[in-house]
Amino acid sequence: MKGHHVATIAFIGLGVMGSPMSINMVRAGHTVVGYNRTPARSAELVKVGGSAAASIAQAVPDADIVALMVPDSTDVEKVLTADDGVFAHATPHTVIVDFSSIRPDVAVRMADAALAHGHSFLDAPVSGGEEGAIAGTLSIMVGGDDAAFATATPVLEAVGGTVAHVGPSGSGQLVKAANQLMVAANIEALAEALVFLEAHDVDTAAAVRVLAGGLAGSSVLDHKAHRMLRRDFAPGARIDLHHKDLGIVTAAARDAGVITPIGSLMATLMASARANGDGGLDHGALFRGVERLSGRLREASD
Repeated sequence: MKGHHVATIAFIGLGVMGSPMSINMVRAGHTVVGYNRTPARSAELVKVGGSAAASIAQAVPDADIVALMVPDSTDVEKVLTADDGVFAHATPHTVIVDFSSIRPDVAVRMADAALAHGHSFLDAPVSGGEEGAIAGTLSIMVGGDDAAFATATPVLEAVGGTVAHVGPSGSGQLVKAANQLMVAANIEALAEALVFLEAHDVDTAAAVRVLAGGLAGSSVLDHKAHRMLRRDFAPGARIDLHHKDLGIVTAAARDAGVITPIGSLMATLMASARANGDGGLDHGALFRGVERLSGRLREASD
């Protein structure tokens, strides 16, 4: 990396998560050029001192680190391997940091492909949602080479409050899959509890306060309970993406011969939410699924 732990970063994918992450990299002193298929998404990055590229080919040649935050495995593969992609235009010895949540086997394959092109690849999925991305407090689980991790650490610390190297390539994605299983189960339990309490006309605000102070307290409760009660499901982490992640969980569990009854149930409930038109909502909208099953579905304006 150039200078005193200051990197030149190409950041590809400036959506709900990628935009605030790229902004925090600028604020940490790094040089950031962003690229997004929708050019207007670069505006906030440019406003804080970053710059915008018109293509991947324009963004990556001068970068020490290429960061990705795109929706799915196929998107990562396209960004990296297409004729106009990262592998074709990055300078040798670039460290590629993929913050996306993708299949572990694809992460391993992309790490091998990166090595064949003279680069290093880290799978570095994140947890913490839009709030964590804005605050720079994401939890980042990293798989890949020790040396690449050491090189990327100052950049990871610009966006993460907890950064852990959890093993070789693919390991970060496996830890993220476990994270997504736990988060989904917690959201569902919270949703069921709140629908249950509302049905009994309990003071839900007081109930949430006392639940948060006991063993039932959790980050999910802190971040989702009041939004559920307001029926505010503006997307942070969308149901569509959590559905994808639970597919990764169930497939990886099957491959390992591990039984995940709650994981299978959560995959079904998340799929049901999508089938009922809630895919674009925040994953806290699992609450709507509980209401729907209970015959109590209502909207925020009701």
